Amino acid sequence: MNNFSLSVVLPAFNEEKNIHQTVSNCIDYLSKNFDEYEILVIDDGSYDKTGEIVSKLIRQHSELRLIRHETNLGYGAALNSGFENSTKKYIFLMDSDGQFDINDMDRMVSLVTGNNLVLGYRISRADNFIRTLNAFFYNLYIRILFGLKVKDIDCAFKLIPKSAFDTVKPLKSKGALFSAELLIKIVKNGYGISEVGVKHFPRELGEQSGANLSVILKMFKESWEFRKELLK
Repeated sequence: MNNFSLSVVLPAFNEEKNIHQTVSNCIDYLSKNFDEYEILVIDDGSYDKTGEIVSKLIRQHSELRLIRHETNLGYGAALNSGFENSTKKYIFLMDSDGQFDINDMDRMVSLVTGNNLVLGYRISRADNFIRTLNAFFYNLYIRILFGLKVKDIDCAFKLIPKSAFDTVKPLKSKGALFSAELLIKIVKNGYGISEVGVKHFPRELGEQSGANLSVILKMFKESWEFRKELLK
């Protein structure tokens, strides 16, 4: 796609079983559809071979970059590192766990204007009942607390102008609240939102993280601190 420069941000924590395929799928798609792109894998303190696998791929693909956190800092911190280090006009976020199909980007790019971001929402969420229920109540909680009306706040399939991120950084959340904080602040700064349904697949390899009690409690703490900040 001419004149559309893109930074793809792939957060990863212990994704040695998925990262090679995810990166390869991205390269195949991007090389066919974009003239200018980069892929940033954010290894958030993995203690498996995630970083080693990406380092080997870098030898073959100059557009691939690896950013490493020495320890696990959290999902929001990983995204912040990727967004901060991106160099292209648009940032595309996708998780590294194989649950999304980057080809669904075709449906997003046509919706991009100069002053909006495009959010994916999972048409049929392929997670277990508990994770799906948690997501429902989380979306409801954020809508009530902040008035953010989007279908799937934490869907890891987002296309964001780098300029939008630059207007709201630095973000304070290092954990699960990152996406909500990002979207709330971007909308407050005058950017619009478009939404498009995307496919979601069951995780076949590796283990999910992010739904444990400590993550949830941290999210509640960060959300109340963020609300107090907005009310100042």
